[in-house]
Amino acid sequence: MAKSSGLATRLYRGEAGLNIIGKRKLWFSIAGALILVAILSFAVREFSLGIEFAGGNSFQVPASVGTLEKVEQVAEEVVAAQGGGEIVSFQEVGGAGGEFYEFRTAELNAEQSNAVKTELAGEFGIDAAQVSVSQVSAAWGTQVTQRALLGLVIFVALVTLYLILRFEWRMAVAAVSSLVLNLVLTAGVYSLVGFEVTPSTVIGFLTILGFALYDVVVVFDKVQENTRSITASNSQTYGDAANLAVNQTLMRSINTGLVALLPVGGLLFIGAGLLGAGTLKDLGLVLFVGMAIAVYSSIFFATPVLVSLKDFEPRIQAHNKRVLARRGAIARGEIAPKGAPRAKDGEAEPVDPEQAALAGAAPKVGSRPAGKRATGARGGRPGGAGNRPSGAKRR
Repeated sequence: MAKSSGLATRLYRGEAGLNIIGKRKLWFSIAGALILVAILSFAVREFSLGIEFAGGNSFQVPASVGTLEKVEQVAEEVVAAQGGGEIVSFQEVGGAGGEFYEFRTAELNAEQSNAVKTELAGEFGIDAAQVSVSQVSAAWGTQVTQRALLGLVIFVALVTLYLILRFEWRMAVAAVSSLVLNLVLTAGVYSLVGFEVTPSTVIGFLTILGFALYDVVVVFDKVQENTRSITASNSQTYGDAANLAVNQTLMRSINTGLVALLPVGGLLFIGAGLLGAGTLKDLGLVLFVGMAIAVYSSIFFATPVLVSLKDFEPRIQAHNKRVLARRGAIARGEIAPKGAPRAKDGEAEPVDPEQAALAGAAPKVGSRPAGKRATGARGGRPGGAGNRPSGAKRR
């Protein structure tokens, strides 16, 4: 007896048989709960806006003045003494001139900014010119946000048009819904964890849309292939064929996600974490979180939404009813499934309802039902001139 294949092998062959579409109410409930948590986080915690969006001042001090903890403590005391409030962010970054510490405060006027710079230089015993200061207005961040939203609207419009022309409008709606879910959940993670939102984050949001769309299109292409002329057979509902497509592309989606997450993870954990490239952190964070969520949304959300939309189509509704009615008849033993063994006289063997329900296969619409053929006839036709005995003479 052949040894049964493991889950990984069956996933690779598309034979895992996972009932993803059949449990779509569960996936919708999970997605709804996650969206609710994200919206509540937007309202309660809001976002940790970077200096480009909230406005403020950025100070840079050479890393040679002391440890990160010491410099942060001194900077907090100096900023508070000058009426600058609390430090918004503090990090160690690298640059062409060597490593340095960078911290950001709320927006200060020119007098407060110069006072903080002078005090820092005095505390660390360095020249004031070694402490660099820059000020960013919140208006610049507003312009970035407006242009990003405009780009998002144009992207979604072009994607919708392409999907309608390539597939159909229901697939376009399902794909765009998946993209919206991806954006909301990624933004929710940023709000919950308190990641800082910078222009790099906005660029990352637009980038993950392309990855999410690619994965959805791959799955939908297989769904279209499996459901082409599906109403010509009574063996599968639309949901069954779509579920088969998800299983057949599941390993591809997982592999694509892992391959995409590995370099992004290296960018985030090695580049930003170990090497101290702070400018890579914002972009790496949004890409890593967004791509991970995109794998989930393409498998457990996009196709279930498509099947739910197709179930409202009258043609698919009628087809699904025929398939379910036939399966019910097979389960009751009223008819034999396709491929059932037959007795010597041509009659079907007795049907086991449980085995028949599992089989569920059916002949194509319009095919001739199997029955007892006439004895001595060829193809069920009565014997005639074409069926004379071999020894008969022709007159």
